[in-house]
Amino acid sequence: MLRGSALLELTRQRVLAFLRRPEAVFWVFAFPLVLAAVLGFAFKSGKAASSRIALLEESSVLFERLEGAPNVELELFSSRVQAELALRNGHVDVLVLEGEPPVLRLDAARQEAEVARLRVLVAISEVESDRLALDEVTERGSRYIDFLFPGLLGMNLMGTGLWAIGFAVADMRQRKVLKRFLVTPMRRSSFLGSFLLARLVFLVLEVVCLTLFAVWVLDVPFRAGLLQYATLCLFGAIGFAGLGLLAASRVKTTEGVSGMLNFVMMPMWLCSGVFFSYERFPDAIHPVLRLLPLTAMNDALRATMLEGAGFGQILPELGVLLFWTVVPFFLALKLFRWS
Repeated sequence: MLRGSALLELTRQRVLAFLRRPEAVFWVFAFPLVLAAVLGFAFKSGKAASSRIALLEESSVLFERLEGAPNVELELFSSRVQAELALRNGHVDVLVLEGEPPVLRLDAARQEAEVARLRVLVAISEVESDRLALDEVTERGSRYIDFLFPGLLGMNLMGTGLWAIGFAVADMRQRKVLKRFLVTPMRRSSFLGSFLLARLVFLVLEVVCLTLFAVWVLDVPFRAGLLQYATLCLFGAIGFAGLGLLAASRVKTTEGVSGMLNFVMMPMWLCSGVFFSYERFPDAIHPVLRLLPLTAMNDALRATMLEGAGFGQILPELGVLLFWTVVPFFLALKLFRWS
């Protein structure tokens, strides 16, 4: 069989094998839509969450001052021990105790606590907040949901690329299927390449469904050129697929590949700016974070979708994605073993 024919036949078999696994189809297509819907509707309204303020029942003066304050929910406790426990468990944001001046107990590392502190200060110091002119950010492209969706799309491309390919290879090795290929004339490059091509078959449907949901349902702006957007998603999908092949190149069990894939993905989940900007981390590590494939993917998606950036403006990110496309696949070819 010719090399090209072998690659196409292997790709066809990979596509059919994927479609026979309902759980895989769910995680690739249904779960990302559910995740986008839940998070999208949670943050789409833009309404500020109320701060939960704990008071002791005898704090009548504080209760009079805080009752009716905007975006404040009061919770009364009969004892300080109960109030401290609620604060420790995160049930309330701050605990306000009577005194001259009143004492605010809070965890300064929690963002909600800092917001609650400011609201309490406004209320008990009788600052008239209506003297301030509020200009809430509601423009499309400037909301949190607009920031969030490209990160969700990038995270989904990473997750499906790594899991769908890495887990499948490890599962075939564990079931001794790969050992049978040793007696065939099939090339290693054709076998691994078929996983990449099969991934691209589902990429179009996956990206189109998520993007249409974001634009039509969540009202996320789409200012990208279709060719550039497709190219960017292609680079990202192949890069993550190559990482999946590399992670599974030697692992012999599905349990082992699960640990390996989590080891690869966990730093990017936390540090690549999916749910919050990676610029919150110290400046010294920003250059390192920008070299992660998910960081480059998220930055390029946000620039393309929200700002309408052209190819020239995302060349650094495309370079990072190209690196993570070529190097992992090359290493996977060198390290891969049939058994």
